Amino acid sequence: MLISIIITVRNEERNLPNLLDSLVTQEQPLEILIVDSASEDRTVEIARSYAKDHDFIRIFEHGGTRGESRNFGAKMAKGEALAFIDGDCIAHHVWIAEMRKGLEEGDIVAGKTINIGNKAFEDLDRVELYYKGFDLTFPSCNLTYKKEVFDKIDGFDSWFRTAEDIDLNYRAVDKGAKLIYKEHAMVYHRTRSNLLGFFKQAFWNGFGRKQLTLKHGRLWKSYRPVEMLKAHMTFWYVTRLGIALLGYFTCKVFSRKNK
Repeated sequence: MLISIIITVRNEERNLPNLLDSLVTQEQPLEILIVDSASEDRTVEIARSYAKDHDFIRIFEHGGTRGESRNFGAKMAKGEALAFIDGDCIAHHVWIAEMRKGLEEGDIVAGKTINIGNKAFEDLDRVELYYKGFDLTFPSCNLTYKKEVFDKIDGFDSWFRTAEDIDLNYRAVDKGAKLIYKEHAMVYHRTRSNLLGFFKQAFWNGFGRKQLTLKHGRLWKSYRPVEMLKAHMTFWYVTRLGIALLGYFTCKVFSRKNK
């Protein structure tokens, strides 16, 4: 099975070489599609240097939200499956091999995402959301879809600021797709390097969670708040939650004003 790895990037000069080094040695057959959104640093130059040495790397320029850029990459892809990863990640050397194994069992494969970087942020887990027995919050920096399933649900919804991956998983599972978790399909994802980046990420994550309720209705019953608080009651977890709630209610107010 040919797998198309889709990477959307903007100003990833610092991180892209590590990512591409980890991808060019993955199990073949594969292709790597890099979709750049108007980078102002050497991102495209670096991508082109790798493409000269590896004919399975293709480079495109396309702006818009993350969902829109990923949809463009999917449209250009030739593979039977689409593997999504971010520019600030590093893939384990068996990542694609494990994804292939997962695709033999299900329609969607989520791997284990390990945060690296700022120690204070490394241990912050996802705020999980369940639907039909599946955790929908596996991030799209480590997610693979059979292309026919991705196309059937019309890909990512480009309206989302964040949480476009949760929405994608929700719609796929709702249509009967089977989501498989493969622990050894590991991706190392860099945390935000400073407080401002951490705060902005938390705010927009909360904003995206409200977008989910605007589109799909009330989802509170799909969360497990008591379990989350018992397992993750730390200063940084509570701080992130508070900022995310600010983003959530900002989206709520914003949506009312635009009705």
